[in-house]
Amino acid sequence: MTQLEVEILPALSDNYVYVLRQPSSGAVGVVDPAEAGPVLDFLSQKGWSLDWIISTHHHADHTAGNLEVKEKTGCRIVGPAADRARIPGIDVAVGDGDAFRLGDAEARVFDTPGHTRGHISYWFGGAQALFCADTLFSLGCGRLFEGTPEQMWNSLRKFEPLPDDTLVYCGHEYTLSNARFALTVDPDNEALQKRAAEVESLRERGERTIPSTLGEERAANPFLRPADPAIRRLLGMTEASDAEVFGEIRRRKDSF
Repeated sequence: MTQLEVEILPALSDNYVYVLRQPSSGAVGVVDPAEAGPVLDFLSQKGWSLDWIISTHHHADHTAGNLEVKEKTGCRIVGPAADRARIPGIDVAVGDGDAFRLGDAEARVFDTPGHTRGHISYWFGGAQALFCADTLFSLGCGRLFEGTPEQMWNSLRKFEPLPDDTLVYCGHEYTLSNARFALTVDPDNEALQKRAAEVESLRERGERTIPSTLGEERAANPFLRPADPAIRRLLGMTEASDAEVFGEIRRRKDSF
């Protein structure tokens, strides 16, 4: 298995920025620098040279640090081909099925539209690490600013072949509010009840809830569970398609 060190930097009010280091090559990348200062300070403390900014989507809370970090480190930026015009400083554009290499670690790129029309996610299979930004959250998913429920559901389904022990590195610390909502649509789910209690405890201690695993999300995240009979009965949608059930869950979360 290819090693990948992941350092988690809090940014803004609830963002996470991920600094990746591939030990055998020394290659370093940063996923979605929401602001330049914390990234540059961290690199300086570590004495690391930055090779790549790894962008997932165009929102400013994921790209605002791009140009300053690029200017001060000389790194390159990889990001979504489908949204190249809205990502500051892209050098390499990638899309669904493409590979991106960080030293000896290779990521597979998934087009995951829904939150934005050009959102992508990166799966480093050798390190069992998924960087999905605002597509999949722990116990939630991103708001549909530029896509449809069907698009987002199809995007989430792209993660179905990935192993349960895949670590999910999402873009925000939203898990506590997500847990409270999830219990309104899947109240009898024991895995969800357990995860919600764990999240409450972590947040009371000021600790982060990220990363989770795909296995945990499959067991407890209602946005990955629209086929579940209990959720369908509660929503009164026993005969609906999975995409329709997903859309109703998302609609309820929007007004929660």
